[in-house]
Amino acid sequence: MPATVSDVIQDSIAEELGFSKGDILLSIDGEKMQDMIDYNFLCKNELITIEIQKTNGEIEEIELEKDYDEDLGIIFESAVFDRVKPCLNNCIFCFVAQQPKGLRDTLYVKDDDYRLSFLQGTYITTTNLTDKDKERISKLHLGPFYISVHTTNPELRVKMLKNPNGGKILENLRWFCNNDIPFHTQIVLCPDYNDGKELERTLSDLSSLGECLLSVAIVPVGITQFRNDELKTVDKNIAIETLKIASKYKKVCCSDEFFLLAGEKIPDSKYYGNFSQLDDGVGSLRTIMDDFDSLDLPDKTDKPLTICFACSVAATSAFEYIKDGLNKIKNLSCTVKSVKSTYWGKNITVAGLITSEDLINSIKDVKADYVIVPSIMLKPYTNLFLDGNSLDYVKEKTGQNIIVFEDNYSVSEVLNLL
Repeated sequence: MPATVSDVIQDSIAEELGFSKGDILLSIDGEKMQDMIDYNFLCKNELITIEIQKTNGEIEEIELEKDYDEDLGIIFESAVFDRVKPCLNNCIFCFVAQQPKGLRDTLYVKDDDYRLSFLQGTYITTTNLTDKDKERISKLHLGPFYISVHTTNPELRVKMLKNPNGGKILENLRWFCNNDIPFHTQIVLCPDYNDGKELERTLSDLSSLGECLLSVAIVPVGITQFRNDELKTVDKNIAIETLKIASKYKKVCCSDEFFLLAGEKIPDSKYYGNFSQLDDGVGSLRTIMDDFDSLDLPDKTDKPLTICFACSVAATSAFEYIKDGLNKIKNLSCTVKSVKSTYWGKNITVAGLITSEDLINSIKDVKADYVIVPSIMLKPYTNLFLDGNSLDYVKEKTGQNIIVFEDNYSVSEVLNLL
C-alpha cells in the first residue's frame, strides 16, 4: 500500500500546502519510503524536497524549509507503505480464527510486523523475523518492541504456535539483548498448556535476560462462543495460582482480569510500575480509578442531571467506584450499565470487543440525560463498531444522547457535563 494521506492535521505544513485525503506521498529527498520509520527519519531535516501525487493524478515536487524536528502534519492510512508482514502462525488461541464472517475487513488481518510493534505497540512473535529485518533494527537501533512469548519451552511453543520457527524464541530474545534492543513481553495464559510449572519455567528464563527485558504481562486466553475445540478458560483457581507464581518475579504483572477472577482487589499503582502494557489490560482499572480520585469535583450541579456509564463487564467494578463518588454531588444521579457480550459469548468481557447490537440491547431502556461510552468501543478515527454499524445507528435505535469519552483511561471529560 502506498503512503496515502488519510487526514491532515489542522494548522500544519500539510494543510498549508493543500494536501488532502487520497493524496500519495511518493518520496522525500528522492527517497521512497517503506513505512513511517523511513518517513520520520527523512523528515528530520530543515530543508526537504517532497514529491506528492494529487488525487487527480498530477505529481508535484515541493521544496520546503522547516524546523529540524517539525512534522508535516500528515496522518497516513497505514503505518507501513509496503506489504504488512503477515503472521505465519496458527496459534491455538488465535482470536482472529475465532471470528465469524461479516465483521470489518481489518479484523481478519493477521500481522506479525516488527515495524508495527515499534510504531504502534502491537505484538510480534519473531517467527518471521529475517536477517534483513534484524540488520535494519540493529542499524537504526529501533525499540522497544512488544513480543508475544507465551512460553520459552521450545517444543511447547512450536505446539502452541503451530510453527516450527516458534522454538527459537529465546534465541531471538537473546539477539535483542546482545544488540541492546529493549522489549516488553506478553504471555497469553492457556490452562493445561503454559500455566503452572510451564509458567514458572518461562518467567525464570525471562528473568535471566537482564535490563533489555522491560516488562512481562500475563493475560488470560480469550475464548469466544465460535470455537469448537476444548481450549479451557482461566477460572478462579488458575487465576489465584497464576497471581502467586507471578508475584515471585520482578517486572511481571498480571492483567486486571486475573484479579477479578481471583476475587482480589485491584492492586495500587505501585504494582504496575510505569504501566507499560496498559493497552493489554494491565492496570487499566487502577488507572481510571486513580484518575477519578485526582479530579476536583463540584459540590453540586446547577440543575438535576442523570448520566449512565455503559462499560464492559470487566470494567464494572471501577465504574461502580466512580459512580459512588459522583453520586455524592448534589443534583447528580449516576448509574452504571454493564454491556454483556451476547455476540462473542460470556467469556469475552472487554470494551474493545463490544458490538453495536450488544450496546443497543443494554442501553435502550436506560433513563439518563447522557449515556457515556469509551472510545475503545469504536474503530480508531471513525464512529464504527466491530460489526460495522455506526454510532449514529446506535443513537437512532436507542434514542439516547450518547457521549464518547476519547480518553479510555480517564473520566475527566465528565466535568464538561456538570
